[in-house]
Amino acid sequence: MTRTEVVARFAPSPTGRLHLGHAYSALFAREAARAAGGRFLLRIEDIDAGRCRPEFDAAILEDLAWLGLEWPEPVRRQSAHMADYAAALDRLDGMGLLYPCVLSRKELAAALSAPHGPPGPGAAPADTDRLLPRAERARRIAAGEPVALRLRMARAAALAGPLAWRDLDAGEQRAAPEAFGDTVLARKDFPASYHLAVVVDDALQGVTLVTRGADLFEATHVHRLLQALLGLPVPEYRHHRLLADAAGRRHAKRDGAPTLRALREAGRTPEEVRAMVGFGGAGR
Repeated sequence: MTRTEVVARFAPSPTGRLHLGHAYSALFAREAARAAGGRFLLRIEDIDAGRCRPEFDAAILEDLAWLGLEWPEPVRRQSAHMADYAAALDRLDGMGLLYPCVLSRKELAAALSAPHGPPGPGAAPADTDRLLPRAERARRIAAGEPVALRLRMARAAALAGPLAWRDLDAGEQRAAPEAFGDTVLARKDFPASYHLAVVVDDALQGVTLVTRGADLFEATHVHRLLQALLGLPVPEYRHHRLLADAAGRRHAKRDGAPTLRALREAGRTPEEVRAMVGFGGAGR
């Protein structure tokens, strides 16, 4: 039996400059691939055209190269592969698993908090198309209001049947995507969601080991369901800790975490930055 090559990836979004948390995640993926004699890929998740910027895309490549990482070209950019996501949506729609939702976030939140709101685990939306009278929903769609495409979760989960996925640290996991309710697979402002795009991308790129932060552990339940529905291969997973500062705050763009560029301009070397995140030694 031929051993499957380990292929791992780092997939940042160009919505800001990379910080120490990104450095840790990128090095974690690179080391996981290198330890198994496999390949490390870089992917740019730039599907959110409203927030992504070309200058941040270029900065990602610059920062990672300075840090000592290498990857094969060409780099996959989500914005160049909309047809792949459209094909996945068409397949799910053909299975009767998608429906348009015209409700805004404010409207949806109000409906879900009402005493007569739909049942379901936590605040997870279910059957949001039924929160409006059919005629009103049809009128708003006909008027050209933007719509999101949601997955009919109960029907999808029943169709897929029992599923599982494996985290290399946490072990075998029973997939429980129902807690997410009718997940958005195509947003109003762009034609795919993170959940859909990442599953399609990983399959098309031959990723066999998905490494990412522990904050995305639960999302894997939805990803496993989409893999089953779309007939895609199932990678292994490893969810790493989230890097925090001395005060225990998670490194994040919104909190002004130190960027790799700022550290470089302050005179830090790549070796020092790698050591700061726990990856000392040679970079290449």
